Amino acid sequence: MAIYEKLEAREAPSSIKGPIHWIKENLFSSIMSSILTIISLYFIYITIPPLLDWMIFDATWSGTKEEITKEGARWIFIFEKFNQFIYGFYPEELYWRPNLALAIFFVYVILFRKLNSVKIKAFIIISFPIITFILVSGGFGLEHVETEKWGGLLLTIIVASVGIVASFPIGILFALGRQSHMPIIKTISVMYIEFIRGVPLITLLFMSSVILPLFFPEGMDFDKLLRALIGITLFQAAYIAEVVRGGLQAIPKGQYEAADAIGLTYWKKMGLIILPQALKISIPNIVGSFISLFKDTTLILIIGLFDILAMVTLTNSDTNWLGFETEGYVFVTMIYWVICFSMSKYAKSIENRFNTNNR
Repeated sequence: MAIYEKLEAREAPSSIKGPIHWIKENLFSSIMSSILTIISLYFIYITIPPLLDWMIFDATWSGTKEEITKEGARWIFIFEKFNQFIYGFYPEELYWRPNLALAIFFVYVILFRKLNSVKIKAFIIISFPIITFILVSGGFGLEHVETEKWGGLLLTIIVASVGIVASFPIGILFALGRQSHMPIIKTISVMYIEFIRGVPLITLLFMSSVILPLFFPEGMDFDKLLRALIGITLFQAAYIAEVVRGGLQAIPKGQYEAADAIGLTYWKKMGLIILPQALKISIPNIVGSFISLFKDTTLILIIGLFDILAMVTLTNSDTNWLGFETEGYVFVTMIYWVICFSMSKYAKSIENRFNTNNR
């Protein structure tokens, strides 16, 4: 009877696994791939080290303007004007109010992800704008702060958040209206969407700032920020409508027929069967629209509102800090990138969460 010796499993050779294999397969798999890899590495070599020297190693991080001796970035300008970049002209002694609103936002985001109750999620969506407005603007015993004093990143986030939250349900309604079989509703929806999409946002901001107050009684004070929010919401709703309409068209006709077969009403069919699938399909495009809206908030400068980019431009006109605009714009770029990247990653997590592996 033969006796077989049990041998230990050996590791696969490095030619079919590990970093060497990955480099061969991904960077030098062909002549063209090798050429592009070499060109890319050379580009990184001539750009990244000088950039790191300017931003970190040769940068000035502390001291005063007169003590600057290095040729790198002068980040002391950012530290000096940081509060203005974040809060604008908001009273310094009341910074705790927008900070508290931001803390509530992060708590709500965690709860929104963890909880499955639709009612609680609806309460979160409805209550947060109200709580934020009371904290930032004042009320219920809090000192009132005029919207003219709002600015910086605070104003950017408020404008973008209101535009996103308000435009989403309006956009869904117009998407459903464009798909409707009722001629009047469909015509109104098509005219609205096509008109808004054919007009630049800057034009709508001018219209909401100059023309909208003409429709109100004489002497009625219509807040400038509210005008901008209305214009941005109407603009974004048209784009959300088209994104959602694309999702609706991607739903197989059988889903509509199945919902009709079990006797669901129109709104139950849309709310329980069609829209959940359409919105899941549309998540990447919806988030892309929201990111574009966040970046477009810089246009509110033209109607006299100072977002974070406008605050950087304003602080550059300070005679005591002339010539520091590069550092300011780099700082704003990093802020926008971090927020937009976070939105993209959060949307990706939602997309993976609702992914049912349907293709």
